Amino acid sequence: MEKNGELNLPGFDIRLRRDEDSRRGGSEVYDALRRKWVALTPEEWVRQHFVNYLVSYCGYPAGLMGNEVSLRLNGTLRRCDTVVFSKSLRPVVVIEYKAPDVAITQAVFDQIARYNVVMQSRYLMVSNGMRHYCCRYSADGGYVFLRSIPSYSELCE
Repeated sequence: MEKNGELNLPGFDIRLRRDEDSRRGGSEVYDALRRKWVALTPEEWVRQHFVNYLVSYCGYPAGLMGNEVSLRLNGTLRRCDTVVFSKSLRPVVVIEYKAPDVAITQAVFDQIARYNVVMQSRYLMVSNGMRHYCCRYSADGGYVFLRSIPSYSELCE
């Protein structure tokens, strides 16, 4: 796997453009899952590379993935960074991204675990582009960390 120079993820032919009409005048990246151009932030850079990794290297079907998936938690609207669904459209993985310079802390896992109270997926993933974590919900109500990111077929066994 060829690494992207900035992240611990493979590089790919990412679609970028300059947003000349924006007040920010910033760059945008094309998000194939949302089918639209979005602001290019450090977290979005990680998201696009991680999604590409899951699709291109781990066999995750892009058609069963969604970015910025809304959920209601304690009466408040929240958004999961990415959700991967089974073929029966049940959430299988909830993914949270952070910018490369943001440490993955217990607070990040607490955030995604709260989202999972609603989503009820079997797996959680967290990545800042440099470090990637995956854990599986266990029968005792806790989480077991996996050594690597499983393929889509392993998730849905």
